[in-house]
Amino acid sequence: MTAFKETIAETAALIETALDDFLPTCDGPLGRVADAMRWGALDGGKRLRPFLVIAAADMFDAPRARSVRVGCAVEMIHCYSLIHDDLPAMDDSDLRRGRPSVHKKYDDATAILAGDALLTQAFEILAEEETHPDGVVRCHIALELARASGKAGMVGGQMIDIYAEQKDFDLAGVTQLQRLKTGALIRFSARGGGMVGGGSDDEVAALTAYAEDLGLSFQIVDDILDATQDAETLGKPAGQDAEMDKATFIKLLGMDGAKAKAAELVSSAKAHLDRFGDAAAPLKGAADFVFERKS
Repeated sequence: MTAFKETIAETAALIETALDDFLPTCDGPLGRVADAMRWGALDGGKRLRPFLVIAAADMFDAPRARSVRVGCAVEMIHCYSLIHDDLPAMDDSDLRRGRPSVHKKYDDATAILAGDALLTQAFEILAEEETHPDGVVRCHIALELARASGKAGMVGGQMIDIYAEQKDFDLAGVTQLQRLKTGALIRFSARGGGMVGGGSDDEVAALTAYAEDLGLSFQIVDDILDATQDAETLGKPAGQDAEMDKATFIKLLGMDGAKAKAAELVSSAKAHLDRFGDAAAPLKGAADFVFERKS
């Protein structure tokens, strides 16, 4: 696990540098929103989603310059979603990654605009020729990310999550919610890496199956951490699921049952990668990392 942590840290550094280049500061009236975009996107997180893009693309010997761009695009989408999730109208969170959330650092309107700008810039990056010389490939990747981000993906999952606060969801309902809210971008990340790398339909399908199990395991572990860790460790408010009486895997399966389900999903995720041999070691390491993480 130590070797994997070094690998994901190296990838995070690549993404940090690229995001810094994509999000320069500027003077004048645009300076405030540019600063807010940087506050919401830089210096944060494990960069798991771009790691999945890059690790999947590496299996097909794709140029890093291409996979880093796809990784930055999905990370911008992820960061925009966090900025909007933290707003008073949504989760009303004052803390993100151990520091004030964007709306607390700036204001609600600036946070909304910063999120909007990150969302749109993600597709600007994908549309540019530097992402892939084949325009058809670029279109397919952009289409995948649009579907993963919108009402049939992350946004739809967030809407269901809001609805879930008012209804009793069963296990199937919570699973559907999390496959959209959290899982859709994780699924895109593995698929997007395979696509920019030139993987076959069967190879991308194997990456998809891996990511679907990984995304669900990720969310179960998130539920566990929310219930067992403090805000200082998580870098964001803790215990919110219980306070809001949200339908979670812990609520439905119990703590032991949730841990067992997460472990089962990790094993299943890694099995989908067996066809790739040793080249899949980083992606298998990511599955173990997701299960063992403490924040």
